[in-house]
Amino acid sequence: MRATTTLALGIAAALTATGAVAQDYPSRDINAVVVWSAGGGTDTANRLILAEMQENLPVRINVTNRTGGVGGSVGMSYVFEQPADGYTLAGISESVVTAGVQGGWDQRMDVWYPFIIGGSPDLVSVSSDAPWQSLAELIEAAKATPGEIRAGASAAGSIHHLNLLALEKGTGATFNYIPYDGSAPAQNAAVAGEVQVIVTSLAEQQQLLQAGRLRPLAMLVPTGVELNGEAIPSAFDSYPELGEHLPIKQAIGFAVLDAAPDEVKATLVEAFDAAMASDKVQTWLDENYYEASGASGDAAKEEFARLESLFAWTLHDLGAASVDPATLDIPKPN
Repeated sequence: MRATTTLALGIAAALTATGAVAQDYPSRDINAVVVWSAGGGTDTANRLILAEMQENLPVRINVTNRTGGVGGSVGMSYVFEQPADGYTLAGISESVVTAGVQGGWDQRMDVWYPFIIGGSPDLVSVSSDAPWQSLAELIEAAKATPGEIRAGASAAGSIHHLNLLALEKGTGATFNYIPYDGSAPAQNAAVAGEVQVIVTSLAEQQQLLQAGRLRPLAMLVPTGVELNGEAIPSAFDSYPELGEHLPIKQAIGFAVLDAAPDEVKATLVEAFDAAMASDKVQTWLDENYYEASGASGDAAKEEFARLESLFAWTLHDLGAASVDPATLDIPKPN
């Protein structure tokens, strides 16, 4: 009887302590681990929003990068192994939902409580000295020399890789895909001539495009855009078959473990909402061609569940998945 009483008191004390920790959150610095490389879209957006959130919290938010694996699996696995106390966040993007079907992650996306900043549309560009002046010229060249034209994008299973696969599927072209740890090194490779074609977002490419170091060919969404008075057409104009696999939009943000206490989640939501509403963040979103989201909690979880289904089964249908989504209980998209 005494042992039972002691055990019950111990459990009660532990629960009380957990509650106290949650109510005092945050009482020490928070660490955010971005799963993609420094300088890329996910890294830049995370550093911006977390810096603004820090203005509404009594502690610092320190940002580091932990890359590797597939679909951001190394960084996600690291955060997943940390205590669910809100002191370790994962800087993620929509591309992490492919980690499971690539064999690098044995969890579903429902282990996360995500926050979505927004996203920027992808486009296909070429290095400034490349001979192709239009998407049609590039596609015809790729068809004539299958697998010879080098195309860079971030890691296998990323949205940029998926968009490159969809571009191949919708046009009949075949490129020599070269993976990089993130968008920044992929773009640097295009500027340096290591690859001739690059698929990343408009937000990530815009400075290189404006400087003339990359040449835009087409947006990988149904509508074109204007950048500094120059029209960038939609790839759908010439290749309507792309509509079978595109568009696939970004969902850049961060996540805390879903097992974290409700008080922790509420504190992060309040800071996130304030940051999203700030002039600094809104101006940055507008200047960088981002479509703002601001979703968190259940709404963001639903979006990541939808993306997990869409990405996993699209990779499967394109023959680029190493694990059958059905074995992971990932439902087919509606």
